Amino acid sequence: MTTLDERHGGDARETEGAFRPAATVPLGQLTPEQSRFAGSKAANLARAARAGLPVLPGFVIPEGASEDPAELRLAWQDLSDSGALPLVIRSSSPQEDTQQSSLAGQFASVLDVLGWSDFRTAVRTVRDSAHLPDGSVAPMAVLVQPMLRARVGGVLFGADPVEGRTDRMLVSAVRGGPDRLVSGEQAGTNYWLSRRGRLLRTEPPTAEALLTPSELRQLARLARRARQVFGGPQDIEFGFTGGEVGGGRLWLFQSRPITAMAVRPARGARLLGPGPVAETLPDQLQPLEEDLWVTPMARGLTAALDIAGSAPRRLLRTVPVVTTVGGWAAADLRLLGAAPPKHRWLALLNPAPGARRLGAAWRVGRLTAALPGLAADLVADVDRGLAQVPAPAELPGPDLATQLRWTRATLVSLHAQEALAGALLHVPPTSRTAAGAALTALTETRALGIPDEQATAVAPTVLALTAPSLRGRGRLPQKPTPESTPTQEKGSNGPSPSPNNPSPGRTSPNNPSPTLTFPNPASPTLTSANNPPQPPTSPNPASPTLTSANTPSPTPTSPNHPSPALTPRTPSLPPRESLRLRIRWVQELQVRLVREAARRLGPDGDRVELLRWPELAAVLDGEPLPADLHARVPQPESPPLPDAFRLADGAVVAERTDPDTGTGTGTGTGTESKGRGNGVSGGRAVGTVWDGTGPRPSDAVLVVRTLDPALAPHLPGLAALVAQTGSPLSHLAVLAREFGVPAVVGATDAVRRYPPGSRIAVDGTTGDVRTGDAR
Repeated sequence: MTTLDERHGGDARETEGAFRPAATVPLGQLTPEQSRFAGSKAANLARAARAGLPVLPGFVIPEGASEDPAELRLAWQDLSDSGALPLVIRSSSPQEDTQQSSLAGQFASVLDVLGWSDFRTAVRTVRDSAHLPDGSVAPMAVLVQPMLRARVGGVLFGADPVEGRTDRMLVSAVRGGPDRLVSGEQAGTNYWLSRRGRLLRTEPPTAEALLTPSELRQLARLARRARQVFGGPQDIEFGFTGGEVGGGRLWLFQSRPITAMAVRPARGARLLGPGPVAETLPDQLQPLEEDLWVTPMARGLTAALDIAGSAPRRLLRTVPVVTTVGGWAAADLRLLGAAPPKHRWLALLNPAPGARRLGAAWRVGRLTAALPGLAADLVADVDRGLAQVPAPAELPGPDLATQLRWTRATLVSLHAQEALAGALLHVPPTSRTAAGAALTALTETRALGIPDEQATAVAPTVLALTAPSLRGRGRLPQKPTPESTPTQEKGSNGPSPSPNNPSPGRTSPNNPSPTLTFPNPASPTLTSANNPPQPPTSPNPASPTLTSANTPSPTPTSPNHPSPALTPRTPSLPPRESLRLRIRWVQELQVRLVREAARRLGPDGDRVELLRWPELAAVLDGEPLPADLHARVPQPESPPLPDAFRLADGAVVAERTDPDTGTGTGTGTGTESKGRGNGVSGGRAVGTVWDGTGPRPSDAVLVVRTLDPALAPHLPGLAALVAQTGSPLSHLAVLAREFGVPAVVGATDAVRRYPPGSRIAVDGTTGDVRTGDAR
């Protein structure tokens, strides 16, 4: 507020000694020179009146005006017919209704004022509201106009501030004047109009028709004229008089610039979403994790798309297939074929994709037959490479860097072949999956009493159930209750393991603690139509990646009953699933190599995840740590990405989906899905629910019943705002957009559903509110 306050307030005080305005100035006679003392609201109305817009008469008590009770009473008598007509007394400060800030609803207005005494009291009330919560005093003029009994009133935006569209207008209307709407007391009926006033959509769809088509066209015409007068789209408060629908006169009560427009994706912005990459990378990533896992995935998928002829090579060279947004992995949905083309008929007529695929057909045809064998060779090579890696603690720094380079190159190949296998190879529905095999292995380890934190060391297949992370262990599924004991995995052989029925390959419970070895890399265990499953081979004597066969196992679960030995077995899986399992194994090797590097860095090792891959490689080769490492901060926590979205100036703009056609319709306010409110201020945040009382959490999400303007002092620093009722054009919604606070209104029963202290994620674009952390 300092810059704006000093500019307006300072000018007024500096000029006060040279010129003292009159006690009152008729609104129609207010000159541009006098506007500095009249405040923005009165100056805008005077400018609109001079341009012929339908503005009510009135007068202004300028800021710093001379005290002349007689002149003030005379002006009051003329406007109120000696007290017979009610008046409205409104604030008019140079700090409100500006291009930079509206300060909507922050100063007082007094309605329905009758009598000289009540008028003087109302003037003092408005002037007293100039005292701001931060202790400063705003310059304040007072605007006086007749109190109009409107049949219907509301707010007209000459552009759609929620969707960021200048080719649309948004009207929100209620019965009576606009005060109940802008205060958040009542949610209005919303009308979306074209520039010419054609009705595009109404929400709620079953709402009573408060405005006729003719009145909507009048409002559109008023918005166009105000845009010409003020040089930009306006936020207008209006009212229609008259007792019959369609028979009243339109009046403009207030006009100010639209201060906060939602960002809108540029034409042709890519359609992104978690898509299939969320299966591999479901959590928020830090910079080093992005370089270790997202970059190889993007390169591998690019190679697969190029081989299959699914996308132009020029596009693949310039547009990453997979990227990150706020640390979350996101894929180009159209490149991956996870979203339909924007123009389906044009896509059918376009000869380029067909010609491109025809050129790739001979490659794909031969590749389909050879892919199972190629996948088997790659899996064998990866297993061999994993088995030959010494324990990370035994590797010097340069060798750690060499191993990490090998893992990144290996992941590119694994991701490429995994994508091709998923696209080209037919897999029966009953085929075994890596996740299913991992569940079976986890059940076996639990049946033997092996703690979950040791399960991956005993049975590496269990890693398929976890996501890679440099910050901690992956989360395994909860242990089933006796009533919900998992059954045998579909497609597995033999009975479900239990303490009394150990699986094949287990030793007696009296044997020593479990040890882990990888299968013999010479015997890959891929399955296909022509490659039947191979039985498990004997343990490989080479040093395994995770735990050496000669390394003592973790402490048994019971001192008197040590855990039985479990011979590691690589399950027989189809090519794609076997490749997926190796991807996870290689990622785990990267985790252990990086953790060893972090251990050697000492106290600085806690920040290793904030490095980029070239920086870590340089450090392992003997270079010093980056000088700014201590100034770097982790990726701030944010909610998961929407299913489909586009980027606009770095901000996530969720893609709407038409429930009838299934096609994207851009952003907007709506309630397409049950339990979703209306997004009125874009952005996404996760935080702790706060009701406005008691200690305020550092990541407070204010959850209230209505958008009371008195809540405005709480807006700065809020993570998000959720209200059970309210309009996208209410004062507090406007302020939320100005402060960049994600806001949702119309969240049914939000106060009860989200009690103080609970954690919620809020999307101010889609109106989505979810309980829990951003996981």
